Amino acid sequence: MSTRRLEGKVALITGAARGQGRAHAVRLASEGADVIALDVNADAPTTAYPGPTADDLAETVRLVEAQDRRIIAREADVRDFAAVSAVVEEGVAELGGLDVVVANAGICSANLSWEIPVEQWQETIDTNLTGVFFTAKATVPVLIEQGRGGSVIITSSVAGLRGLPFLGHYAASKHGVVGLARTMANELGQFNIRVNTLHPHGVATGMTVPDMQPLMQQYASTLGPIFMQTLPDQVSQPEDMAAAVAWLASDDARHVTGIQLPVDLGTLAR
Repeated sequence: MSTRRLEGKVALITGAARGQGRAHAVRLASEGADVIALDVNADAPTTAYPGPTADDLAETVRLVEAQDRRIIAREADVRDFAAVSAVVEEGVAELGGLDVVVANAGICSANLSWEIPVEQWQETIDTNLTGVFFTAKATVPVLIEQGRGGSVIITSSVAGLRGLPFLGHYAASKHGVVGLARTMANELGQFNIRVNTLHPHGVATGMTVPDMQPLMQQYASTLGPIFMQTLPDQVSQPEDMAAAVAWLASDDARHVTGIQLPVDLGTLAR
């Protein structure tokens, strides 16, 4: 349900081709925002699921335009600072500014911590942590220069607040963005720029982790209960996350900064 809380705003979203990123784009557009969208449109070599495609990003464009909003959508890898900066520059020039940044792009794979291949560790950290830093580095100066405040929302995870088994590299990256966000919240408050992190549990997206299943079965009795949620739903939908992002982006949350918002089916309550 839209209340047009973001009328006249511009939102940049990374990882926007599908899943949570697409849901964020559609929800923020329904709230009145124009959108700058980017995604890598390629497979990640160290993950066991297919990556987003150009067709996926085109569908996000269609859905945003169906909300009668403008969208600039480009292929860019968040690990490439120059590419992200170019998309930001183009989008801001075309759409007239920037108000909301949703650093959502990420990847996930599973292994026991001491068995994580070096390449898998590096790709996870580069995408999930350095990619968020590059997104912030490319956008925050724009927000400051404009002088009209802003909201930065970073997708973390339950794994950013808890040591989830089989996800050492993922958890390290998601804990990392929490530290970055907390520091940025302190630094940017003077400019009326708010910075918060979002912490989902499982979300029904294309980012499945089939390499997790054998490990869950092998360690079901000892480590499986750590993943147990409180509410009856097994997973959340991308739209559940988008609702939280829309709130954090809006003036309804104008006094909210530096928080870690769980939308996690009560997982962290256990």
